[in-house]
Amino acid sequence: MDSFEINKIIAAVVVIFVVIFGITKISDIIYYVEKPSQSAYKVEFAETDSTKTSSVEAVDISALLAMGSVDHGKKVFKKCSACHSIKKGGRNNIGPALYNVLGRNMGALEDYKYSKALVAFGKDWTFQEMNSFLIKPASYIKGTKMAFAGLKKEKDRASVILYMNANADSPLQLP
Repeated sequence: MDSFEINKIIAAVVVIFVVIFGITKISDIIYYVEKPSQSAYKVEFAETDSTKTSSVEAVDISALLAMGSVDHGKKVFKKCSACHSIKKGGRNNIGPALYNVLGRNMGALEDYKYSKALVAFGKDWTFQEMNSFLIKPASYIKGTKMAFAGLKKEKDRASVILYMNANADSPLQLP
């Protein structure tokens, strides 16, 4: 193949690109579609009463904790151990070390970089807060780095909370 043949092939490819892009630009000009100023349909949302307590806040934490056991919590915590350490003196992994977690302030470990959302939340890890957080962390504290889907079963949450409480120098008194 001589250089003249190669030039014709390259020219053909360039012409095809110019034609395709030229047609799309010309058709956009000819068939300009103006976007509507408002949506064709509106989605109605039910009004929420801010004075009502959510189902998360209405949980009787002592009844919830009565469902769980430390042994079951140790089994369920294996899901958490991919990112968290629960041993005394354990190091931070992807998530912070959870030894002595109940009773301390959220975002209190100095050697772990928490998300801004969790630090700004600024509460202490109580049984109630931990339960609410473990249901679905990303929706309880918007902007948290924790991408865990959550624990849907009450027994699993209660057991993990009891297991974390047992892994402390001075466990909190159960309600």
